[in-house]
Amino acid sequence: MEDKLVTLAILTYSKAQILKNVLENEGIDAYIHNVNQIQPVVSSGVRLRIKESDLPRALKITESSAWLAEDIAGGKPPKMEKGNNKILIPVDFSSYSMKACQFGFNMAKSLGIEVVLLHVYFTPVYTTSLPYGDVFNYSLPDDENSKHVLHKVHTDLNTLSDKVNAKIASGEFPNVKYSCILREGIPEEEILRYAKDNRPRIIIMGTRGKDQKDIDLIGSVTAEVIERSHVPVLAIPENTAIKNLSEAKHIAFITNFDQRDLIAFDSLVNSLEPFKFPVSLIHLSETKDKWNEIKLGGIKEYFQKQYPDLEIHYDVVMSDDFLNSLEKYIQTNQIDIIALTSYKRNIFSRLFNPSIARKMIFHSDTPLFVIYGRPS
Repeated sequence: MEDKLVTLAILTYSKAQILKNVLENEGIDAYIHNVNQIQPVVSSGVRLRIKESDLPRALKITESSAWLAEDIAGGKPPKMEKGNNKILIPVDFSSYSMKACQFGFNMAKSLGIEVVLLHVYFTPVYTTSLPYGDVFNYSLPDDENSKHVLHKVHTDLNTLSDKVNAKIASGEFPNVKYSCILREGIPEEEILRYAKDNRPRIIIMGTRGKDQKDIDLIGSVTAEVIERSHVPVLAIPENTAIKNLSEAKHIAFITNFDQRDLIAFDSLVNSLEPFKFPVSLIHLSETKDKWNEIKLGGIKEYFQKQYPDLEIHYDVVMSDDFLNSLEKYIQTNQIDIIALTSYKRNIFSRLFNPSIARKMIFHSDTPLFVIYGRPS
């Protein structure tokens, strides 16, 4: 089948030349159309076109501001960073933390990569002044000094490591290389800092079951990491029915017809490459609109061309109470994992309009796979 050309961007001639060079340095053929043949330098509104099959990769580059940096304009090609071969699992010493480890170790085995177990602890000055109640808060009495705190978390981390080793020895966990890291500070900040500095392939975090969560909890470590991480995050509820990704039979990908969903879907497919399962494209809508199904059908057709070996379906989930409607859809269609894109939003939007991902963490026992909509 012929790979048709599509318009990636309409730019000034100079910017189109820069982006063309950037794309070609990444192995993507690019063509500039509608150039003013008499005065090309002053052309405006030229079209930069690429092969349709290159669109997901090209969008990752254009969504990043790096291609317009001064060193790029000066002729230096951008360095496209790649994640390293590690899975990051932030841990405390709970059952849901071990559930995340089980997922993480199995995934590491399938991908042939390593695991990093990260525990972040509070010193007493933090625990007495900050109202955190989530899974990574290690709270101790006020009169214990920092030395005792450090001794305690070292002991508990060694205990966790012993549990992991025992599960490896029994065959419950696969035998993969792993390391333990201990950091002091605010959990979500340290997790995000490690991810930014070390670029793990994925972050896997455990969460409590939906019936055990404090719905009024303002700050959730998992939710904060999901909303701010540029690395894909897989949130594993304690009561989820599956033990590893190889058991997943069906994934639902929530789309809002945004261009960034193309990037996220490509990241999803690449991240879960060793695992085979059908994907349903889901759009949540409060009103009946035939264009929603038309757009979903168009996205399905595009994805089917890009990923011919992938079984893809699509559905519109109707209701003004989307959480309960989505939960019903999950049960009816036996969805094992919900995938969606996280967009960076301003602080007011985050406070007054919580994301679907944040709501789902507190609502469902279905694992949540969240991909940031733009590359860092």
